[in-house]
Amino acid sequence: MARLTTFSKLLITILILLAIVFGFNFLTNGKLLESVLGGGDGTTTTAQVDDTDNSGSGGGFFGGGKSSSGDPIRVGVVTWGGYAGGQYFNEGFKASAESRFKKEYGIDVEFVLNDDVVASLNAWKNGDIDVHWYTIDAMPTIMPEMEAFDPVVLWQSDWSRGGDAIVVKRGINTVADLKGKSIAVAELTPSHSFLIWLLDAGDLKPGDVRIVAQPSAIEAAAAFKSGQVDAAVVWSPDDELSVRAVPGAKILESTRSASNIIADVFFAKRSYVEDNRDKLQKLYEGWMRGAAEINASAANKQKAARILGREMSLSEADALGMINNVRLTTHGDNVNFFEQNADFRGTTGGDLYRRMANEYKNLGFINKSIPPFRSVGYGNLVVDAGSRLGGSEHSGENRTEFTPVAPGDGVDKEAIATKRISINFPTGVSTLDDGAKGIIDEEFVPIAKAFGNSRIRIEGNTDNTGSLATNVALSKKRAQAVAAYLTREYNMDPNRFIIVGNGPNKPIANNSSESGRAQNRRTDFELVRE
Repeated sequence: MARLTTFSKLLITILILLAIVFGFNFLTNGKLLESVLGGGDGTTTTAQVDDTDNSGSGGGFFGGGKSSSGDPIRVGVVTWGGYAGGQYFNEGFKASAESRFKKEYGIDVEFVLNDDVVASLNAWKNGDIDVHWYTIDAMPTIMPEMEAFDPVVLWQSDWSRGGDAIVVKRGINTVADLKGKSIAVAELTPSHSFLIWLLDAGDLKPGDVRIVAQPSAIEAAAAFKSGQVDAAVVWSPDDELSVRAVPGAKILESTRSASNIIADVFFAKRSYVEDNRDKLQKLYEGWMRGAAEINASAANKQKAARILGREMSLSEADALGMINNVRLTTHGDNVNFFEQNADFRGTTGGDLYRRMANEYKNLGFINKSIPPFRSVGYGNLVVDAGSRLGGSEHSGENRTEFTPVAPGDGVDKEAIATKRISINFPTGVSTLDDGAKGIIDEEFVPIAKAFGNSRIRIEGNTDNTGSLATNVALSKKRAQAVAAYLTREYNMDPNRFIIVGNGPNKPIANNSSESGRAQNRRTDFELVRE
């Protein structure tokens, strides 16, 4: 009978020890090796997550929702200033003892930066990321592929206020000038949504322009700078860089005035929310406190810029510019966004989700049914925080206030976009009936709310029946009636409107026929430059 050598005994002992280690590692869900290989603190670094194979199972079979109490909440983000509230409150991107989430709420939070959105979403599906960003306007486009994971929207982090823009070549001065032009845009992204809204404000449809699809807003900017297209929808700072690169180019419009179109939100699997309800409540409340502090103090905003600059390898000035291109939303903003304030008359998350779901369905990008916003919008975190986030710093954003317009001022201001709507008035009458109000509600109010920082010129027009003086006076009264309705019903600032009565002086059709006269009896809504 053969005897084992000393070396063989040693080898067997090593194999037994390895089996014990890997067995224990399996039973502890990988924490033993993670603490040895991941730097000794039991956490996973951003670099380690970025280097993983996103095709793997990550968080277990089908990316299950469970998380042990000691695991950090891993939040997937891109290079964007709108997430500063949470990153500032966390004192950086990594989970640490210095984080206020840790000090004040006892939770660990880690931000996983990945500008490859597809790879980042795959990591979320696999369970390597717990909470992920997206914009509510584009979310309907990913809902079919997310169906198995049952995602729910937890909170809104920001409104884009200058971060998205359309740059155009020389000679394009209005939205109407885009007709027939080539436009580079990343389809099914916030850029695409912004373009759809802008075209509608100018009485155009996507089919009226030539869409040149791009993988991202970065490639859209590159296509514009290289002269391949007439216009492009880009992200800041590519708007300014594109204008500098192309002689005569300019920014036609941006989300600085189109203030309520692009809304960043964070979502998670419903199963994860159910298993980590208390931790997510604390994450939301700390995030909202961070946003409120940044909004209230220039010093806090500068501190947030230092954190973002350090973590994103940006200069502090560039990071500050990113933050200044957004509205960091407060708890009050989230109450409005999740349709929990019956008195709110502005744009809600449901408004954007439903509108863009229909738009993308009509364009053929969504072929399956998607869940309604009432089931996707998980407002419980917002509701439950009400008693703890009640100070004025947590109030929702006020409506935009405009300076008064002197009589005659603004009549000749350049219009960015013109939306023509036929509102029928009985002969000689300037009172809006229910039918006219319904047309305004459906065809213009969404644009007025979405472009919340734009001044609006309302021009009343008539046919040529009757005297010139009578028609001019009547058309002005009708325009005033429309402005009064928007002020009363939707709480819009009356100073926002420039009222013009054209009478029959701006016909768009021949007054010699009844059909032509009917086209001329219209109301023009124009977004005008300040």
